[in-house]
Amino acid sequence: MLLCTDHTNSKFVLTDVQISRRELPMPWFSDMANSVIGSNGELLEYRHLIANPATRKIWAHSYGNEIGRLAQGMPGRNIGTNTIVFIPREAVPKDRAKDVTYGLITVLIRPEKIDEPNRTRLVAGGDRIHYPGDAGTPTADLLTVKLLLNSIISTPGAKFFTMDIKDFYLNTPMKRYEYMRLRLSDLPQDVIDHYQLRRLATPDGFVYCEIRKGMYGLPQAGIIAQELLEKRLAKHGYHQSKITPGLWTHDTRPICFSLVVDDFGIKYVGEEHAQHLLSVVRQYYKCSCDWKGERYCGLTLKWDYEGRKVHLSMPNYVTKALTRFQHPPPQKPQDQPYPHVKPTYGATQQFARPDDDSPPLDKAGKKFIQEVCGVFLFLARGVDGGLLPALSSLASQQARPTERTMERCKQFLDYMASQDDAILTFKASNMALAIHSDASYLSEAKARSRAGGHMFMSNTDEIPPNNGAVLNISQIIRAVMSSAAEAELGALFINAKTAVSIRHTLVELGHPQPRTPIQTDNSTAHALLTNKILPKALKAMDMRFHWLRDRAAQGQYRYYWRPGTQNMADYFTKHHPASHHKSFRSQILTSPTDPGYTSLLTPWAK
Repeated sequence: MLLCTDHTNSKFVLTDVQISRRELPMPWFSDMANSVIGSNGELLEYRHLIANPATRKIWAHSYGNEIGRLAQGMPGRNIGTNTIVFIPREAVPKDRAKDVTYGLITVLIRPEKIDEPNRTRLVAGGDRIHYPGDAGTPTADLLTVKLLLNSIISTPGAKFFTMDIKDFYLNTPMKRYEYMRLRLSDLPQDVIDHYQLRRLATPDGFVYCEIRKGMYGLPQAGIIAQELLEKRLAKHGYHQSKITPGLWTHDTRPICFSLVVDDFGIKYVGEEHAQHLLSVVRQYYKCSCDWKGERYCGLTLKWDYEGRKVHLSMPNYVTKALTRFQHPPPQKPQDQPYPHVKPTYGATQQFARPDDDSPPLDKAGKKFIQEVCGVFLFLARGVDGGLLPALSSLASQQARPTERTMERCKQFLDYMASQDDAILTFKASNMALAIHSDASYLSEAKARSRAGGHMFMSNTDEIPPNNGAVLNISQIIRAVMSSAAEAELGALFINAKTAVSIRHTLVELGHPQPRTPIQTDNSTAHALLTNKILPKALKAMDMRFHWLRDRAAQGQYRYYWRPGTQNMADYFTKHHPASHHKSFRSQILTSPTDPGYTSLLTPWAK
């Protein structure tokens, strides 16, 4: 279990189940990608930075800017938003005394924020706030972002730029005020002097403030800010999808965008439409924009509009992560992220893997495993899907990790230290979703099987040509499968069910979908779904079987068979030997030395 913070929900807990299923919020991923890392690899907080003479001045000034933004400003630096007002303790209503929360200071380095890359944010402790209404806020996920990027390179004349609303959560009035206290010793001296806070401080060293507008950490901050944004943009024809969270389109203009907290990723055809959105937003908010659109949601984007390609990468992410975990480069390159089970040729039966009986890890070791899974999961979801089988296996063990789990984790870190930076490339297509589905039978502990999926945008050919993955699936099937055919049907069910929402999103992006082709390499599963054999003993797989056939009858899916050597999903169903990883990596990722990629780099980056 991990305790984390983000800008919309000051503290939230990531459970082992969430991590193993990859059900993590986008803001958490973005913050993890931009954390402040010390020279020894430690994750630094504000208290560490102001204790160090080398960093104290920079970060104290940054925190002073944040207080000025939230309050009534700092002379010569910024104008306040009147989000908070410092008050004496006696001014807190008696019936709200138990609701007073704390302030959490978060620090991030955001290179794309040119005006202020070193960012300090004051976050209200959301776990102490008792908001009576619904606080759920829709936001786009990485899958929606990837579909949008594919749509841009596949639409003639389309381009991309990003926009960021400044102080998005700090401009929304609240009918019900909240209350927070801050430790006086954490506040910069110039802030204390300007607001005369020593006169308001309590004997135990705290100052109190009244929160009058939405701010980071309040459970209701996201929803009230977005409701106001929706109301304002609706006047100009912009509406958020009712089906795909965080996806916005215009009634008549060829423009759409994804919204992640306060960051817009915008597709437009014709600069006049981009200027229209920009002018509309600037009527209500201060915002900055990047017309090159080279950074979004923690991803670095290199656009090749002439070649109709876009390259996604996360430069230096692995280097920073290895420094954080204080993991040295291996003496010998490691090309295998996780140990594989050597096949026993000629065996007539398959047996489940034995349980791990090595000694359990202590709390520090358990936390280390969880942090490795969390940090590298963002890279796996964003760029390098080939990491998912290893991370999934580690995550399934992190609730009760053992010494063997730590050995496997160290091998994974050796692998990361030995590989080139991962680059995922999307090429222009007809924007027709295509899927490869596969399963490995009895490949996981406790007699369980693993489902794999490779989903990409392609053409409407009988055999769709491969493209960069918008989504890879590598998950352990919860139920114990009674046969390899049942495991294959389980994988087909998981992939097809996931693809339903993708099809809806693509239609909203302006790309109507034909029957989605799903490739399998299991002849029995294929024959069952295409009525070539009659089912007689399908009680165990009844629901999956009938659901898949029903969707095919509705015209949503088309199932076809190809041999396993031509099934991309096989890579995500099991742990392979190093030789297979070395040969397959080039099929799903672009090499950093590829001429098509290096030609887009600036001279210093080359």
